[in-house]
Amino acid sequence: MTTTPTPRVIVPSAAAKGEIFLVKTIISHEMETGLRHDDQGNVIPRKIINKFVCRYNETVVFSVDLHEAISANPFFEFSLRATESGRLDFVWEEDGGAVYTLSHQFTVG
Repeated sequence: MTTTPTPRVIVPSAAAKGEIFLVKTIISHEMETGLRHDDQGNVIPRKIINKFVCRYNETVVFSVDLHEAISANPFFEFSLRATESGRLDFVWEEDGGAVYTLSHQFTVG
């Protein structure tokens, strides 16, 4: 039984100009490496989150390509500098073309 991946982020809603703030992301995803076999001996197809991107007002500020060794429910933590108010977009791409997204409005004061 598979479940729909659930992305979550922890980001402050506001920061002072120039302040460095922490971003935490996780997506609940079962991840299948493509190296295991089912009960009939068939290879279970690979199905992993293979790319994660964070954009700050359309500019890529963090990006990572993922491979079979990544664990289930990939978690990322990174820092950004508050430069201007706008939107943070988070995108997780899965094998087979599925895409999961979240957006977060951010205010710089």
